Amino acid sequence: MKPLQPPDSLHVRAVEGWLELGDCSEARAELEKIQTKLRTHPDVLEVSWHLAAQEKKWEVCLSVARLLIQHVPERLSGWVNLSFALHELKMTRDAWDSLFAVADKFPGEPTIAYNLACYGAQLGRLWEAEQWLKKAFKSGNAEVLKDLALEDDDLKPLWEKIAGFGT
Repeated sequence: MKPLQPPDSLHVRAVEGWLELGDCSEARAELEKIQTKLRTHPDVLEVSWHLAAQEKKWEVCLSVARLLIQHVPERLSGWVNLSFALHELKMTRDAWDSLFAVADKFPGEPTIAYNLACYGAQLGRLWEAEQWLKKAFKSGNAEVLKDLALEDDDLKPLWEKIAGFGT
């Protein structure tokens, strides 16, 4: 797909800026300035997902993630966003299944391994969760991920083990 051109690319950047500032209203106003025919462009879908997530509109997030996967299945964010929305909708088993199914397509991607660790821990699959977390540590910044994991309520069942992980 061709990259967005101004002014639409600038509106996408403005949406990102407003989201960083926590202003969903202004972000939505910028999003609405994007040409209707470009609303399914992957970059627009990604910022749309982030806006819906900030607003905690998980059903919308689910729909947007599915569209993103439909348009660019090779883009990691669609799969991660899909599984995250499913998890937030208390469909953690579906989140696990959807992300596990594509883990091999994105080898060495710490986000997939980390999220699978979270979902595994919530599903009571503690051994698998620990293995996925170790994989995330190996492929990402272990020190940063360890700090994140020790604050992540999804990984609470593993906190004692995580504290003992070498980084």
